[in-house]
Amino acid sequence: MTNHETSNTPLLTHILSSHPPAFALIYRPNSTNGDRVDIFTGTIEYLQGLAELSRFHCAEASHGSTHKVLTIIPYRQITERGFECIDDKQPLIALKIENTDTRTKHHILKTIPDTDFTLSDVHYDVDDDTYASTALKIIKDEIGMGAGSNFVLKRSFMASIADFTVRKGLALFRRLLQQEVGTYWTFIVYTGDRVFVGATPERHITMENNTVTMNPISGTHRYPASGPSVEGILDFLADNKEAEELYMVVDEELKMMGSVCTDGGTLQGPYLKAMTRLAHTEYLIKGHSQLPSWEILQKTLFAPTITGSPLENACRIIKKYEPQGRAYYSGIIALLSQDKDGGDCIDSSILIRTADINMQGRVKISAGATLVRNSNPYSEAIETRTKASALIYALQGLTPEAKNTSLYDYQKLSTHPSILSALKIRNEYLSVFWQTSTHKRARQKKHFKGLKALVIDAEDMFTSMICDQLTSLGFSVSVTNARHSITYLDHDVFVLGPGPGDPRDRHDPRINNLHTIVKTLIDKQHPFMAICLSHQILCAHLGFEIIRKEIPNQGTQKTINLFSSQTKVGFYNTFAAMTYRSKTHLGSGLNLQLSRDINTGEIHALRAPFFASFQFHPESILTQHGTHILSKALCKILK
Repeated sequence: MTNHETSNTPLLTHILSSHPPAFALIYRPNSTNGDRVDIFTGTIEYLQGLAELSRFHCAEASHGSTHKVLTIIPYRQITERGFECIDDKQPLIALKIENTDTRTKHHILKTIPDTDFTLSDVHYDVDDDTYASTALKIIKDEIGMGAGSNFVLKRSFMASIADFTVRKGLALFRRLLQQEVGTYWTFIVYTGDRVFVGATPERHITMENNTVTMNPISGTHRYPASGPSVEGILDFLADNKEAEELYMVVDEELKMMGSVCTDGGTLQGPYLKAMTRLAHTEYLIKGHSQLPSWEILQKTLFAPTITGSPLENACRIIKKYEPQGRAYYSGIIALLSQDKDGGDCIDSSILIRTADINMQGRVKISAGATLVRNSNPYSEAIETRTKASALIYALQGLTPEAKNTSLYDYQKLSTHPSILSALKIRNEYLSVFWQTSTHKRARQKKHFKGLKALVIDAEDMFTSMICDQLTSLGFSVSVTNARHSITYLDHDVFVLGPGPGDPRDRHDPRINNLHTIVKTLIDKQHPFMAICLSHQILCAHLGFEIIRKEIPNQGTQKTINLFSSQTKVGFYNTFAAMTYRSKTHLGSGLNLQLSRDINTGEIHALRAPFFASFQFHPESILTQHGTHILSKALCKILK
């Protein structure tokens, strides 16, 4: 690899030529002290799978950090996790980095010339009415029927750029670099047959010195024409819908961190992310991993902020309701490097707010909105326009509406005392466990040390968070799929996990098998615990009525009376078990205690001598003392 930083022929000169090599320019303000733009040229390769990225890793250490490959991962790679998608045949792209340079942002703005754009055939592939109609159908027929807590529905702005050249792509990059604030990456990549230009606000995942970081972002505040204000931001932060959107994606990314980090992740934040035309709220989640770069990327396909929750079912919903494949929207652009000791490093961003342009000048800019149980479909359609607006305005040569707002003003907004106070309040009733560092929460209780727990995954990665909690309590934990047969002799306790779907649907093999497992565990009087969907299945087996709620509880925190203790817990349920009794008897004569809502009759929890179950999620960030609840219940059933 050649470093051209002091070369007489800078890489930028080659890139601005009439026949440029494959290249990338990336402004990474979080990684380059806010002023430098990375410049890479190299060779484009098309890969079959993410594991092939391992061949760009060098065994020997170097004298400093070395960038190896820039990869652009299409949405269709979700099939590497066994999830569904429309296969649009978009390739997995790798730019093998052969030459590197770095220049100041000022130098890039001075060197790359601006140019005019002439657009034609300007339209959205899905109009506002159709988008809103589809959104309403998802809210009613999917979220309302228990398929998940939130789903992201995208649509695309389409246009043709007259006389398109790579230089015009560079001019678009220049405009974004000049205008946009609050981005995680601003970039252009030229592959030889297409150009990607983006200003994405959201980190996907990073790794340095084996510390992994994810960055869930959700909740959107659209600035008025007059620009942002403290009052407007405070109103946004007080909106429960916007807060719940963020909590749901935090839960989803904690699930992902559980799959790549030894002890899961720790929550930091929340923060305000102020951008040019809108603001978001965000958290950071940090953990430690020994996995190679490619495997971390594979296990985190793709961010729930642009797919939905639970992820596997979100992929089914996307395939069902979006008429075409997603191409690179919601994919990942990742820079893989090695440190001076040969260790893997990752810096990556989510492919949103990105223009995908072919060499005939056809441009597509996709944007999505997060649909939740109380979404307004037309407001979500407008939100997609807002999210795409930065790129559209840059193409049209328009400047941001808030012309007098400087970068310093945006930074002051994010650190205003009233805003910081409003953000801090959000954590007051969230999970203590996930706000505690991993080494402090590894309590290793002697009572559970040496005991084996089998967690049954019902197709919701909440199981990875349950595993983190059980491990912190001292259990040796293993996981199996709810569709598989299990043995009952090798484990001290079974934990039947949550998942999507109707607990009454015995035609679903996963749900039918959970019914069988529950019956067997009760017959054997083997200690077990059931959560959410599995709680409903247990209740059905015990003869309680199961109903579909008129208004789902997806991503809702409530204060309940849990066996005479007032506590805040998080619900993700469309179905509920019902009774108006506080005690009952099993056929064997064992007493069964119930925690229920005295007004609605909904059963929050059950406990008997050898089992316990919860309709809420002890593992969610919405449950304030979830690990304590688990520990107390496990003590009772394992004594």
